[in-house]
Amino acid sequence: MSSLYSMKIEQLSGIGSKRAELFHKLGVYSVGELLNYYPRDYEDWSDITEIKDVKDSSAVCIRAVVGSAFKTGYTKSGKFIARVAVYDDSGGAELVFFNNRYIVNMLKYGETYLFFGKASHTLDGVNMVSPVFQPDKSFTAVQPVYNLTAGLNNKFIINTMKKALLLLPETVNDPLPDELRQKFKLCDLKYAINNIHFPESIAALESARKRLVVEELLVLNLGLRSLKNRKRSTNRNLITSDYSKQFESLLPFELTNAQRRVIEECVGDMKNPDLTLNRLVQGDVGSGKTAVAASICYTTIKNGKQCAFMAPTEILAEQHYNSLKELLEPVGIKTALLTGSLKASEKDNIRQKLESGEIDLVIGTHALITDKTLFSDLGLVVTDEQHRFGVAQRAKLLSKGNSPHLLVMSATPIPRTLGLIIFGDLDISIIDELPPGRQEIETLIIDSSKRVRALGFVRDEVKKGRQAYIVCPLIEESESDLVSAQEYAAELMLNYFNDIPIGILHGKMKSAEKESVMRDFADNNIKILVSTTVIEVGIDVPNATIIMIENAERFGLSQLHQLRGRVGRGDEKSYCILVSDSRTQNAYERLKTMKSTRDGFKIADADFKLRGPGDFFGSRQHGLPKLSISSLADTRNLDLSQKIADYVIKDSNNLTDDRYRALKGEITRLFKSTGDETLN
Repeated sequence: MSSLYSMKIEQLSGIGSKRAELFHKLGVYSVGELLNYYPRDYEDWSDITEIKDVKDSSAVCIRAVVGSAFKTGYTKSGKFIARVAVYDDSGGAELVFFNNRYIVNMLKYGETYLFFGKASHTLDGVNMVSPVFQPDKSFTAVQPVYNLTAGLNNKFIINTMKKALLLLPETVNDPLPDELRQKFKLCDLKYAINNIHFPESIAALESARKRLVVEELLVLNLGLRSLKNRKRSTNRNLITSDYSKQFESLLPFELTNAQRRVIEECVGDMKNPDLTLNRLVQGDVGSGKTAVAASICYTTIKNGKQCAFMAPTEILAEQHYNSLKELLEPVGIKTALLTGSLKASEKDNIRQKLESGEIDLVIGTHALITDKTLFSDLGLVVTDEQHRFGVAQRAKLLSKGNSPHLLVMSATPIPRTLGLIIFGDLDISIIDELPPGRQEIETLIIDSSKRVRALGFVRDEVKKGRQAYIVCPLIEESESDLVSAQEYAAELMLNYFNDIPIGILHGKMKSAEKESVMRDFADNNIKILVSTTVIEVGIDVPNATIIMIENAERFGLSQLHQLRGRVGRGDEKSYCILVSDSRTQNAYERLKTMKSTRDGFKIADADFKLRGPGDFFGSRQHGLPKLSISSLADTRNLDLSQKIADYVIKDSNNLTDDRYRALKGEITRLFKSTGDETLN
């Protein structure tokens, strides 16, 4: 089938240059890519409805005879309109077609067809507008439905797909060897391709889909494993001495056993001449990830290397800088803060010292990855809240040294199976223990009838000298009937908290405005912060003891957990109030999960099952190849692909066996979509 990828789409009959351009809009440039352009849905034409049984506004399939000549004319707006009568043994219906002058020659008087579309009842009887149809004698029970673009209708794509399928060779070179397919009960590739487009039956469709989904997830899995192995080939920043115990003696508190274990795993990688530290450290909110990162930085610097620590916001970078400077500068480690808001002269001064090696540790934001920022000897890169950075940004920072070690931190718990895929190029360490004394956060679920009482509770907390967050999903009233942060903040200022300083924060504000508001809140100049989810990451205010989340059912569980983690950071008891009027079972179960557990990983597993992977990373931010048919939310096939990947690796390390040559080719092809052409 590989030769079909070199055959341009316009080489198919009926595809000229203009239609080829339309296919290009769909990402289809070759016949091979067309065969991989899978249907988005299917219509079941096997369930035939008699005309007398048609229900109003329902999508139905009728088998009917064309019983009249076409009546044609024009609407008041100038559209061409054609009407024709059809009938079956139970009654008659009228079909109406707009702007289709060819229809009068496509349906023949006296012939029987199947018509599929939405039917409605009018004063004149049953009516169907622009139904799709096929002759009864060549009837196919399950019809594919493709994503379209203007100028290409579903029928044309179906006809083009049938032509492409005829070009499949008698024996298709299957990336999955026979023995592997038999072991894991997967159909062969040719059967799968034919039946994913034009299924012989529902069972054949399910078999085809399973085969193609599992193969795509397997290719993704094996490709990411290859990336990990490639990145870990040689340690060019070998650490000879472990200073983690010396670092711990500097702390005013004891590390947990989980923190010590993760530090040991990281230092072990850095001391191995055959490895480069390439590790994701996951830990729930408050588990002490920053202390782990500081320990790794300390050991790196004591071994003569520089460290760069990138945070997603200026205020979080400042908070990291202040705590690390206070800890490290007394023992001779030079630290610096590099952010976009610094004066040009200040940035130039810091960059000169970084390049000369005078600065050991720099904490900053995107200013760290500009071309002007150079290092003397960068040995370690730390990124905080990885899901806020694109893969390209991480790579840009890594390029500023000679293959520096990489430590990625995330407070977004991710289910193990999904983590192995998303961060397949990283080893994963988990801090699964909270430090002693961490404040319990009491979670309450209320409906809007109790909102005034809840706002009174917020006022009581503020009067005690504490601070509060109030979170809304949207920022403009026009977006929907949901609470708007701007409108709600105005209402609160006028009616409830006219004597309390209130701030507002949302994603449409400029970066400098957001930083200013967050800084005022951190400095206790603002007592109540009305915000959208931009506070999910990037602000640490120990004095905040209460967070009230409006329309809580609109958020994913992992997002709610992150928001809840904004409070409970100080010594006082903290509260999370979830406001929801939703009465759906799904919403109730999700909010009940939030109330019953603080374990971020249990919450992540529940979220993954309910909502899929969308909450764990932004659109394509994770840098994974674009998937054609599979979904990372498909846990059953995801698990199966992991098992098959383990089997393949054990059977043929690095896929060197000739039986896996085609599978290796599929890995190369998939990862080309990310710009990575080194997996060959």
